[in-house]
Amino acid sequence: MKMRLKLKTVFVLYFMVSLLGLVYALMQLGQRCDCVEHDTIKDRTIARLRAELHKLQDEVKRSDITKPSKKPDQHTIYVITPTYARLVQKAELTRLSQTFLHVPQLHWVVVEDSEQPTALVRDLLASSGLAYTQLHILTPKDRKLQEGDPSWLKPRGAEQRNEGLRWLRETASASRGQHGAASDDAVVYFADDDNTYSLRLFEEMRDTKRVSVWPVGLVGGMRFESPVVEGGKVVRFHTGWRPNRPFPIDMAGFAVSLRLILANPDARFDGNAQMGYLESSFLQGLVTMEQLEPKAEMCTKILVWHTRTEKPKMKREEALQKQGLGSDPHVEV
Repeated sequence: MKMRLKLKTVFVLYFMVSLLGLVYALMQLGQRCDCVEHDTIKDRTIARLRAELHKLQDEVKRSDITKPSKKPDQHTIYVITPTYARLVQKAELTRLSQTFLHVPQLHWVVVEDSEQPTALVRDLLASSGLAYTQLHILTPKDRKLQEGDPSWLKPRGAEQRNEGLRWLRETASASRGQHGAASDDAVVYFADDDNTYSLRLFEEMRDTKRVSVWPVGLVGGMRFESPVVEGGKVVRFHTGWRPNRPFPIDMAGFAVSLRLILANPDARFDGNAQMGYLESSFLQGLVTMEQLEPKAEMCTKILVWHTRTEKPKMKREEALQKQGLGSDPHVEV
């Protein structure tokens, strides 16, 4: 009997102590810790996590702004851009890449006029956020403009555009081998790195069946050059120089179906073409004037401009270099 009382007493005491401990713990909930150091670490952690959250939210917002919305079954636009090393090259390519960022389903094929791919173009493309391919091929010396030559004296960029076409054909062939079909519904556009492009232009060309055409502003010594459309068909061209050329059109004024290019494996630009005939050397084996597809509201709207960046004057830089005070050559411009 005494043993039972002792066990009962011990059990009651144990229960009371546990209950008091639980009550004390509950009373401490919501109470500020007296440990200042613990509070400081906790506050710092919370502040850091909040800063990281805000940073991620900002990145998501920027991504939503810069990334164009993708629509199902949109045809890819392959943009082939010839480029060469010069002081304004990075500035030109940066401006162009910022435009292309707003165009959905675009693949940028940049072809350098060089013996090897350059680090400048490689790094720019890698940080552009675009789908891209970097190629290179050197223009033969006898086809290059010399210092002081007018820009129209010889065709420029023929080898680079042909290299882009070669890559497209090889890529399409490899795609067929792996998947049984290639993305033949894509569109090919030749975009020089110094022109100015409206975003609307790329949506105009996206459904090209064979060859689509539109006006180009500030070209050929005129306000604009343009196909002339009557009854929904191109009947002639508004141009001030040799209107009887097979296709008196600027390189920026047409896009071609990839399917048509693949069906004509010999279609290419003639690097020996006489002045003003480079576009014709490529198009005349692909399409007739009657088959051209007029865009930009039947060729009444200007959506691309043949702009050129002024060559920078480096007289002060050259003077400082002679004194050994030139700008740091390791800073990429």
